[in-house]
Amino acid sequence: MAIQSYSSSSSSFSYDYTYDVFISFRGPDTRFGFTGNLYKALSDNGIRTFIDDKELQGGEEITASLLKNIEDSRIAVIVFSKNYATSSFCLDELVHIIHHFKKKNRLVLPIFYGTKPSHVRHTNHSYGEALAKHEKKFQHNKENMNRLEEWKMALNQAANLSGYHFNLRNEEYEYVFINKIVAEISNKINRVLLHVADHPVGLESRLLQVESLLDLASDNGTCVIGIYGSGGLGKTTLTRAVYNLIADQFESLCFLHNVRQNSIKYGLEYLQEQLLSKSIGLNIHLGHVNEGIPIIKQRLHQKKVLLILDDVDKLKQLQVLVGEPSWLGPGSKVIITTRDKYLLQCHGIKRIYEVDALNEEEALELFRWMAFKNNKNDSSYDHILNRVVKYASGLPLALEVVGSNLFGKSVVEWKSTLDKYERIPHEDIQKILKVSYDALDEEQQSVFLDIACCFKGCGLAEVQEILHGHYGHCIQSHIGVLVDKSLIKIISLPWWVDKVKVTLHDLIEDMGKEIVRQESPKEPGKCS
Repeated sequence: MAIQSYSSSSSSFSYDYTYDVFISFRGPDTRFGFTGNLYKALSDNGIRTFIDDKELQGGEEITASLLKNIEDSRIAVIVFSKNYATSSFCLDELVHIIHHFKKKNRLVLPIFYGTKPSHVRHTNHSYGEALAKHEKKFQHNKENMNRLEEWKMALNQAANLSGYHFNLRNEEYEYVFINKIVAEISNKINRVLLHVADHPVGLESRLLQVESLLDLASDNGTCVIGIYGSGGLGKTTLTRAVYNLIADQFESLCFLHNVRQNSIKYGLEYLQEQLLSKSIGLNIHLGHVNEGIPIIKQRLHQKKVLLILDDVDKLKQLQVLVGEPSWLGPGSKVIITTRDKYLLQCHGIKRIYEVDALNEEEALELFRWMAFKNNKNDSSYDHILNRVVKYASGLPLALEVVGSNLFGKSVVEWKSTLDKYERIPHEDIQKILKVSYDALDEEQQSVFLDIACCFKGCGLAEVQEILHGHYGHCIQSHIGVLVDKSLIKIISLPWWVDKVKVTLHDLIEDMGKEIVRQESPKEPGKCS
């Protein structure tokens, strides 16, 4: 987004737009009428609006400063008037708006003033006449003919977007029409953006992958995606970034944080009430989830909704909040975060993204920001940095906790603190990771502890054979549950003798060993 920094040098994901609105228009048609009045109404409402104060002469190219103003704006308003397409400048401006705003998932709002959307979409009537004149002028210049095709494509794409149509012959006052536009834009820009992260290291690449799953260009039906991974990997951080990036494209918004905890503390009815309140402003008390389901269906099935359900751990939570994609209107997007891949599959979700740990370079960068408050460090710490990164094994939570605790301390204190963490895992880290363990039944917990203490890195067939003697045929099912809950991984290594082996994150391994140690602190060898 405009001046949005994905780099770790930023203190946060920044959404400091220079302008709230950029208006593209044909000066002689509307500058001293509709567009001038729209600009004043927006400005009077505190909406920072860019309007080009001078009409460029034919043949002049768009300046770099004007392109920057487009890119630094949150919303683009395009006033399609009768003679808009006669201006090659307007058409070049339109191409840049459509290209840049589509790439950044920002809102483009077309206004058809005294012309029909179909005239713009199909380039007929005045739009067809204008383009025919351009074509006649360009016919011996291949580069300009390609430019003409770009114009046609941009006109078609813009005319297919949801917008406003003002018929000069209708009975509606122009100021009433303008007030409707201002109200929608005010609603968009007054939405509260979520804090993402102080140091969003490694977020951009993951954000792009989630974007591709969401299929933002399609308004056919409702797209539901799942994001899963163990605790502390940054699932919530990632979804907040997605929310900020695409929120302006939706009619209704709802981000339900901490679904797991809130369903326990307040009940599923509370979550339904929150969904209705945040998405459509309906404040209602529900006595039972069966009362909420028909209301959600009735009130949201025609709304384009962005719904995020964060930290889901029970299928019932999904069933009462978004039981079917058809509960929401066309173009809606639902994002679900969980630690349990199997839960997503049970709900029929096909588009699933697994959040991976940070790579070594990303981990080192995030840790530097936490421990030194910049991406550089005193050379005296170089020899111990790799030890810290190895300990955290790419887990953002661990890097943030450890980095914060080591900030301002000497090398000697670093070594002492790390010695302690390697013996006894940090309480804040273990508490987050242990949530997945606590969700297991007793026998599944026992299998996990066996693997964490004895079988990390062993072949899958060997592990199953050894544990079969104690757990019987259930061992395959138990291992499957541990994989789905992101506690262990099964990886294929074609070059390795056993081909497939069992592994787990170092800190999850430490958590398992710490659980065993706490069961029998004096003689941990007796446990598990």
